[in-house]
Amino acid sequence: MFSVFDGLGNWVAFTLLGLSPDSQLGAAVQFFVMDVAKIFALLVIVIYLMGLLRAFVSTEKVRQVVAGRPKWQARSLAITLGSVTPFCSCSSVPLFIGFVEARIPVGITFAFLIASPMINEVAVVLLIGILGWEIALLYVLAGLVVAYVGSMVIEWFKPERWVEAYVWDIKRRQQAEVQAQTGGFRARHAFAWQEVMVIVKRIWHWVLIGIGLGAAFHGFVPEAWVSTYLADAASWWSVPVAVLLGVPLYSNAVGVIPVIEAMLAKGVPIGTSLALMMSIAALSLPELLILRKVIRWPALALFVGVLTVAFILVGYGFNWLTL
Repeated sequence: MFSVFDGLGNWVAFTLLGLSPDSQLGAAVQFFVMDVAKIFALLVIVIYLMGLLRAFVSTEKVRQVVAGRPKWQARSLAITLGSVTPFCSCSSVPLFIGFVEARIPVGITFAFLIASPMINEVAVVLLIGILGWEIALLYVLAGLVVAYVGSMVIEWFKPERWVEAYVWDIKRRQQAEVQAQTGGFRARHAFAWQEVMVIVKRIWHWVLIGIGLGAAFHGFVPEAWVSTYLADAASWWSVPVAVLLGVPLYSNAVGVIPVIEAMLAKGVPIGTSLALMMSIAALSLPELLILRKVIRWPALALFVGVLTVAFILVGYGFNWLTL
């Protein structure tokens, strides 16, 4: 299946544009066209199927299921919900507020906020298609552990005291539930297609930016630079630097996958690559600015600190496993 996209990239770069396969520009253009076609095709298919699934279950029902359960169950449900919602970090914040409004413990809401941008069905499918199921499984397992343990650590500090007062007083928004309609499959199809349009419209530019960065990395970054600065798994500083570099590179897990794909092709260790991916997906400057409107500085610093340490440990762990 994916050979079709490889062929499209080759045709555009080397036949239509007449670029040389041995040139840096040719390699970058081929990578860009191939990944744009591949990722957007997978985006449409997966989001549509998940839209059909969500047409049967309302968000309010999910909140009712989570609220009032034992914390370990509620945390697991929040992480599961985060894992199946293809949101970027900024898009997860409104539902984070909704959880707080529903009086779900703030520590549980952080489990969703951590899991949602890092793990979702779109990212998993893309990782399997581009990097293989082994890397996808490692990434998902690491993300689940980070979300579960990280939210427990945050909860230990009682973050409710740092939620801005106005958040508690927000009147819960009434949502139009497609599930309540009686239009049958046609209505559900319309909802699923609308999900495709809304989500793709929200993230398409970040996908293109991510693919563009990946293409530039793939075509123009010399092997010697990668070997010197990022490809040495034994360098203690490579993983922290990768995490710090990820913060300003805002994207979601879908948009950053092409960057990671190009880095792995250049010899960057899997742990360093996964640490960068997690940092880009879950620690972004726009997300932190939005969160500051919801939580105060101590909670924001705690959130950043816990995830930074977790991502560094993930990077060290996977680099050690692959030595």
